[in-house]
Amino acid sequence: MTKPILVIGNKNYSSWSLRPWLAMRVAGIDFDERLIEFGDFGPEWQNAISEFSPTKKVPLLIDGDIKVWESLAILEYLADKWPEKNLWPTDIAARTMARTISAEMHAGFGNLRTYMPMNIRASHAGVNLDKPGVMDDVNRVTAIWNQCRESFGTKADGDFLFGHFTNADAMFAPIVSRLTTHAAPVDPISRAYMDTVLAIPAMMEWSDAGRAEKALVAMDEI
Repeated sequence: MTKPILVIGNKNYSSWSLRPWLAMRVAGIDFDERLIEFGDFGPEWQNAISEFSPTKKVPLLIDGDIKVWESLAILEYLADKWPEKNLWPTDIAARTMARTISAEMHAGFGNLRTYMPMNIRASHAGVNLDKPGVMDDVNRVTAIWNQCRESFGTKADGDFLFGHFTNADAMFAPIVSRLTTHAAPVDPISRAYMDTVLAIPAMMEWSDAGRAEKALVAMDEI
């Protein structure tokens, strides 16, 4: 059987690519990785990505004749095709919450995204935390983490948002990276959750690869 292909961008910068990559690695779903460097997003990028993606964006999952783009749609596809991996919580209340906060993450937090781009190899302690709306976004993120840990994060199952690793953790992993780069102030529950995500072997592998990259994307440097 042919393995699915996950088309991604630079590991240092591509927050959207990290999400399905991390979920597949944690779940043990075998796949081939195809990394296309962002470069300057000029003709070379356009030609390379056009071979794969109808949106000319990453990530993109190719599974036989099926193509799935948008990180959240890819995560939903993974959960549907590999239900035994439990990429969503089995309890309906927890599963509904996980899907809701994942959708909020996918669509929101524009100020945090704008002023705190994912840049794993950078160190920007305190930088841009005073920009309009940034701390509002940070506080909303940490409120979500606190609510999930307190309501659904059974300690016996682990220290993720819903106990074991789920798609919701994959969706928030780039935020963990951004808050780490900028040394944003967080409460103890959020700090413990961030440490849990950063300690995932696959997250460590991705981060090490990101730090080793040499490519520079000006729009993601501050």
